[in-house]
Amino acid sequence: MTPRRAPDGRRVVVTGGAGFIGSHLCEALVARGDRVVAVDDLSTGAADNLSSLRADSGFELVVADVSEGLAVDGDVDAVLHFASPASPPDYLARPLETLAVGSEGTRHALALASAHEARFILASTSEVYGDPVVHPQPESYWGNVNPVGPRSVYDEAKRFAEALTMATHRAKGLDVGIVRIFNTYGPRLRPGDGRVVSNFLVQALEGRPLTVYGDGSQTRSLCFVEDEVAGILALVDSTLTGPVNIGNPNELTILELAHAVLGLTGSASEIVYEPLPTDDPTRRRPDIALARRELGWEPVVALEEGLRRTAEFFTSGTPQGAGGRP
Repeated sequence: MTPRRAPDGRRVVVTGGAGFIGSHLCEALVARGDRVVAVDDLSTGAADNLSSLRADSGFELVVADVSEGLAVDGDVDAVLHFASPASPPDYLARPLETLAVGSEGTRHALALASAHEARFILASTSEVYGDPVVHPQPESYWGNVNPVGPRSVYDEAKRFAEALTMATHRAKGLDVGIVRIFNTYGPRLRPGDGRVVSNFLVQALEGRPLTVYGDGSQTRSLCFVEDEVAGILALVDSTLTGPVNIGNPNELTILELAHAVLGLTGSASEIVYEPLPTDDPTRRRPDIALARRELGWEPVVALEEGLRRTAEFFTSGTPQGAGGRP
């Protein structure tokens, strides 16, 4: 197992800290005693996601676009780069901004980490595997990505960010880690963010038809956000460079997920079918052997429990979440 650093009240910068995963990560860091500076332009994130931290002296929110620069005063012990649109409607609506945050945003985040000799963590994605021909996907798989398709603005932005991170590591000796995040769900997803779990839950709760793209035989492996954050923190506290897959290896079809949501909510909604989007992956499942071996991590929240907690978020009157971060 890769040796870990003990948390010691470090000061951590989290770009994209007002987003879906980013906000949960900020909460977990503060809860364990770290001081956190969240940086977010709020284009797809939401300040309300961080409402529990507003009065905490160990937390600060800076509204800024990291693609234009990242200046943070004071000490910095770790930089966690999570800024980017992440759901398909968000990155398809902001193609140039998505490419910019993957390139210039990553460059600025790396520069901040280099200036402070801080550990740098890049939030990459399972999308670097594209529509995979190797299944499940190990970190050694180079992927099957269409570099000129509509989804390439996100896929290639993350692939470039990985390349830039590793080039900086090799050229400057910067302490880096790359996490490849697989499909993640949970409280603070935006109801209309276009991700399959939020789509199905909101449609079911409102009594609207559940929209399945294609015939529903395509698969996903869904990780509850609490598990995802635990895996990310394990990487932060390690000396592992990666890339490392952090996701749930339990694979299910989209149609199976639709029926699970209908069963959970008791909804009488019907299922309707629409054409499959361009370059939509047909199968997605992480090989997490590396995370198990080097980080001692694996997910523990069952799908039914995670869906229940997410449904409760949508019915609780909680402020609208944001799902625009990776």
